[in-house]
Amino acid sequence: MWWYDKLFKAKKYTLANGKTVSQKFTRTPLILLILLIILIISVVVTGFSLPTLFANFQQFWVVFGDLFPPKWSYFPSVWQPLIDTIKMSLFGSFFGAVVALPLAILAANNVTNNRFVNLIVRFALTVLRTLPTLVAALIATYIFGLGTFAGTIAIFMFSLSFVGKQLFEYIETVDMGAYEALIATGANAPRAFVTAIMPQILPTYLSTSLFAFEGNVRYAAILGYVGAGGIGMILNQKIGWREFQSVGMILVSLFVAVVLIETLSQQLRKFLS
Repeated sequence: MWWYDKLFKAKKYTLANGKTVSQKFTRTPLILLILLIILIISVVVTGFSLPTLFANFQQFWVVFGDLFPPKWSYFPSVWQPLIDTIKMSLFGSFFGAVVALPLAILAANNVTNNRFVNLIVRFALTVLRTLPTLVAALIATYIFGLGTFAGTIAIFMFSLSFVGKQLFEYIETVDMGAYEALIATGANAPRAFVTAIMPQILPTYLSTSLFAFEGNVRYAAILGYVGAGGIGMILNQKIGWREFQSVGMILVSLFVAVVLIETLSQQLRKFLS
C-alpha cells in the first residue's frame, strides 16, 4: 500500500510538547473501491440480472401459495423419513463430537507440545471443514451406497471438523496453572488433563456439540438430494412431481421438529453455561 500512502500524504500534527506525529490518510475509500470492483466482477461472472429477479419473483408467491393448505393425510409417509433425518443428525453429531475431543487435544499446542502433530491435525480439520456437507454426502454415497448411512458419515465429518476447531482454540485459552502443577507433582498427562482442564472446557464442549446438532438437523434435510437418505429424498421427489401440498406437509413437519430440537438445545446450553 506504499503507493496509496504516497498518493495521499499523511497529516502531521504538532503536540503540546513540541513533538511532531503523523497520521496516515484513511484507507476506507480504497477498501470500498476494491469491494465495488469485486462486486461488479461477481455480477458479470454469475450473470446476475436484477430485472429478471424482480420480474420472476412473483412466481415465488405462486409456489408458496401452492404449499398451503398442507396435505395432512400425507403425514404418515413423512414420519419415518423425518425420524431417519433426526437419527442421522444425532448419530453423526454424537460420534463426531466424541472423535473431535482427542483431535482437539492433539491440535492444542499448550497441551500437545509437538508442532508437527499440531500442524497435521489442524490441517486435517481444515480440509474436513472446507468440504461442504452435501459434497461429503455425495462422496459417501459412492463409497457406502445410497441410504442414511452415507448421510450419517457426512454429518459425522462436519461435526468432527466444527467441534474440533472450536474446541482446540478454546483449550489454548484455558488456565494451565493447575495442569502444570499436577504434572510437576508426578501425575501423567492424561490424568492431569481430565482433572485440571476437562472441567474448564466441558461446558463449552457440550454447548458446541449441541449447536452442531441443531444445524445438522437442517443440513440433513437436503442430503436426500444426493441419495443420502432422510426426509430430503421424499422432498426432492415431491418437488419434482409438483405435488406442492405434500411438500408443504414435509416442510411443516421439518419446521416443527427443528423448532422443538432448537428449543431443547437452547435450554440445555443455558443450563451448561
